[in-house]
Amino acid sequence: MAIRKIITYPHPVLKEAAAPVEKITPEILSLFADMADTMYAAPGIGLAANQVGVLKRVIIFDLSREGENKKLTALINPEIIWAEGETTHEEACLSVIDYSAEVRRSAQVKVTALNLAGEPMELEGEGLLAICLQHEIDHLNGILYIDRISSLKRMLYKRRLKKILKVEAL
Repeated sequence: MAIRKIITYPHPVLKEAAAPVEKITPEILSLFADMADTMYAAPGIGLAANQVGVLKRVIIFDLSREGENKKLTALINPEIIWAEGETTHEEACLSVIDYSAEVRRSAQVKVTALNLAGEPMELEGEGLLAICLQHEIDHLNGILYIDRISSLKRMLYKRRLKKILKVEAL
């Protein structure tokens, strides 16, 4: 288990679609453990394999609150098979430096995936769970939440990011 470097925007790997996991190997289980360490260290509530530079369809999330027992979930090859309603929620991302924005998403979703044992599973979610699932699955499809905001807000963020990166380079 290790903490991996989180890839940040505008790195091109974040715009690439991840490949399906064909077989759950020791490498996939190691990736899961590293992603968990990385997400908790960041700290964050979700992480897609793309965000650590691995183009495999693996996501993890833990929506437990501070003081609660951890509820880490790993999904392999997750796909949204049903979505309904509409909600708007303030989103941020470990791969998008110093920015959050209101994003419109489906209010409820149903996802199919494999668990770490390779068994098929279904997960239904609403509220924060639905938002998290859509956000992380978007990563696997090469989509960032900033791709879902207005072009003006995205342009303003890109300008701000250039300034941030210039300061960090000094």
